Amino acid sequence: MDINTKKLKKNAFRVTKERGKTAIRVRVPGGHMEAKHFALLQKVAEEYGNGTVHITIRQGFEIPGIDMNDMQAVNEMIQPVIEGLEINQVDPNKGYAAAGTRNVSACIGNRVCPFANYDTSAFAMKIEKAIFPHDRHVKIALTGCPNDCIKARMQDFGILGMTEPQYDKDRCISCQACVKNCKKRSTGALSFENFKVVRDHEKCIGCGECVNKCPTGAWTRSTEKYYKLVIMGRTGKKNPRLAQDFIKWVDEESIIKIILNTYDYIEAYIDKEAPEGKEHIGYMVDRSGYQEFKKWALKDVNLGPMAEVKETINW
Repeated sequence: MDINTKKLKKNAFRVTKERGKTAIRVRVPGGHMEAKHFALLQKVAEEYGNGTVHITIRQGFEIPGIDMNDMQAVNEMIQPVIEGLEINQVDPNKGYAAAGTRNVSACIGNRVCPFANYDTSAFAMKIEKAIFPHDRHVKIALTGCPNDCIKARMQDFGILGMTEPQYDKDRCISCQACVKNCKKRSTGALSFENFKVVRDHEKCIGCGECVNKCPTGAWTRSTEKYYKLVIMGRTGKKNPRLAQDFIKWVDEESIIKIILNTYDYIEAYIDKEAPEGKEHIGYMVDRSGYQEFKKWALKDVNLGPMAEVKETINW
């Protein structure tokens, strides 16, 4: 069988150890999907695969054991799932462009979790619509709070939810539950002075722990959505590292623009001899320097008045 492996992988299939067999990969933007899609995934696995489904680390499904001659039939069969997940694609019934940029993953967010500061799945879908399809190797993950359940600091871009806590002193009963909680579970940004709570903005990381702990609703989350954007985390064979803070108190539209700008930066700085055109952005930043990356990333970005950009980063 003569197989074009580049075309194979671009069509969301992968090369496997079993000769003549492939596996289809279905990404799930934001990690959220309707349960009805499981029935079709089961049908594909049982009729065309080996009856198993692997749940990937990036919140997708991989169905192995598919004969390469059946790829088109599988593409047509899986189309309702692709449409239901609102995955960007080039041609209906021909799969979708999957090589390069990875699925935008997310924790469960504030639809369920009381600690989350925003709807992670909804923001992940906005990013999906902005960046896909794209061949470049970029990993993005969103988490609702600094607990970082999604391991956002192991990604090229990690987006951590923040809130600017709003304090109503008239509802405060001076119980100090928020102060004690902030000291034990966060950064100690709250203090108690003259029977009222004082918040240190420099220490505050916008976690929202004070909001969750207050028994009278004296603390509430801000209407405006803020985020901490961390960059250039990676695993891999060489020099794995955690992402470092890039911008605090940044807004959604600025984050999307920064990510799109980074694709332009990649075209300028990627190693032209990188295997399959894939290279972690962090290696490019190591070569060009953080200041050069920052210049590209922030081009035409209108940051809000709260935003704090790191002058320098040393990984």
